Amino acid sequence: MLIVVFLLMRQIMDKEKSGKVYLIGAGPGDPKLLTLKAAEAIAQSDVVIYDYLVNPEILAMARYGVELIYVG
Repeated sequence: MLIVVFLLMRQIMDKEKSGKVYLIGAGPGDPKLLTLKAAEAIAQSDVVIYDYLVNPEILAMARYGVELIYVG
């Protein structure tokens, strides 16, 4: 399973928006098996792109108002 997480920074540098993209492997799907860094990235993301293999409990780790994009 792969979750693509966009962590968009809300600061402007040199008149351009900067940001980070994290590719997170969700392993066998158990949220308890995610690394702390992965869980933190999901919790701080502005956009999460995911597929049908991602456990809903992992998506529930995202902050309120995050844009969830399902890609099949």
